[in-house]
Amino acid sequence: MKRLFVLATFCGALTGCANMFGPPPAPGDSAQVVQSKLGRPTGVYKNGADTMLEYAMGPLGQYTWMARLGPDDRLISYEQVLTNAKFGTIKIGRDNKESVLGILGRPAKQVRYYSVDGDVWQYRYKESDVWNSLMDVQFDRNGVVQALVNGPDEEREPRWLR
Repeated sequence: MKRLFVLATFCGALTGCANMFGPPPAPGDSAQVVQSKLGRPTGVYKNGADTMLEYAMGPLGQYTWMARLGPDDRLISYEQVLTNAKFGTIKIGRDNKESVLGILGRPAKQVRYYSVDGDVWQYRYKESDVWNSLMDVQFDRNGVVQALVNGPDEEREPRWLR
């Protein structure tokens, strides 16, 4: 009887999650349809002529979804941006804080290191969809990207591995 209760609870939770996230928006959907499906964005950024709607999964989350709207307010793309491929699009010496927000959305955390003469934005992500990782985007005093440094996310590692 106890197992049946646990199984029923688990199935109910899965059903609730499925309904909560529903089908993703489709290319061509209007901004209103995107927001009706996804809710209110956690951030809105300009990226050239396009508008990026950020859907961050919290400060400890490893996923941030970006909905790219064209000048006509129609959806061009919807993708998870905390990936090796997206980090690879950031140009050292050229991109700045504003452009990084348009590519990756808001960081999980902002820190300062004595060895960096500027701000450091940290992004939690699943490297290769496997490893709990942390990407540091390091800026100079003028807000221009100087380096990207990744490593393990020690806050997500089991205590026995630390």
